Amino acid sequence: MDIVDDEEHKLSEAKEELKKWTKQVEKAEDEKSRLQLAKLSAEDSKKEASKDLTALQQRGEQRQDEFSQTVKGIQNDISMLEKGNKDLMEKLKKSQAKLQAKKAESATLQQRFKIHVQIPEKKVKFTGKEEDSDDSGQHIKGVFTIAQRPSVLLKGGQALITFEEEKVAAQILKMAKCTVSCDKDKVHVKPKSLTLDPFVKFEVHLDVSTKTLSFSNVPFTLSEERMRDRLEISFSKPSRGGGEVQKVDYDMHTGKGQITFLNTGVAERLALKRMYRVDMDREVNVKVDLVYNYKLKKFQTFCGTPKRTILLCGITDFQDEEDLQDHLEIHFQKPSNYGGEVECIKYVSGGNEVKAFFTEDVAEMEA
Repeated sequence: MDIVDDEEHKLSEAKEELKKWTKQVEKAEDEKSRLQLAKLSAEDSKKEASKDLTALQQRGEQRQDEFSQTVKGIQNDISMLEKGNKDLMEKLKKSQAKLQAKKAESATLQQRFKIHVQIPEKKVKFTGKEEDSDDSGQHIKGVFTIAQRPSVLLKGGQALITFEEEKVAAQILKMAKCTVSCDKDKVHVKPKSLTLDPFVKFEVHLDVSTKTLSFSNVPFTLSEERMRDRLEISFSKPSRGGGEVQKVDYDMHTGKGQITFLNTGVAERLALKRMYRVDMDREVNVKVDLVYNYKLKKFQTFCGTPKRTILLCGITDFQDEEDLQDHLEIHFQKPSNYGGEVECIKYVSGGNEVKAFFTEDVAEMEA
């Protein structure tokens, strides 16, 4: 009996132990299942993360490509701009060089066409007055025609010969050189055609006001309004040659201005004095003059070659100037030397210069 109880007790303990291990196995299975599920979930998350990482890498590579393309485009634009800037700088330099050349050419032409001349006094005869309904005698108008005589500079060892006939000059110009006999000696000269210096012709239209007087050197010592009043009072005084003033113009910055009188003749009378006394805070002598307006019209330039005149060059200076000139004239008058009647001749010896002036029909030489 004790043996049976003992066996039952062992069996009961074995059952309890079995239940215990069965629960542990179930628990382990549950833990295994949970772990497997967690593993599967982690693998899904890993796959999703890997997928996201791949997408991010692809987007990064795409952004890198786009950035590289943008940088390359910017670099190309910079290169093109630098090239364009270089081309523009080259064009600018060329344009500046052309501009300097044009300025130099313009200065040369201006210098060539400048006229520095003392115009002689000339008597003018009054023949009549032209009616001008818009003027009423307030202006004196005049037109002067200035015509420059054509000229050429004759240097030492050169001569000018003017023939009476054009065909004689043409014959001489066909010859390469001419041999002129001078007593026992001979001189070889080279005939050349002559090109005159450019010359001009223009009109100067002059308009002089008979009622307006200009003044200068008026110091600004009072207010502008008081300056105008003092000027009007001073120029209105008959004791000083003045007259009734119609208008006063005064520039306080330059000290210059104009006075317009009511009547003609006053401005002309005061202009002859050159100076006029004006009462300011003290007496001041101011310069006065008539108001002139100039206009240059019909400006024309000319140049040409005289048909009856030739230039002789390379003349050796071994005789007196007048003697050598006579030999040249004798030589070129002979038909046997293809010459003809000489109208005028001028030879210049070495070391001298002569300015030759021409008219329509004859040539004059002036030293």
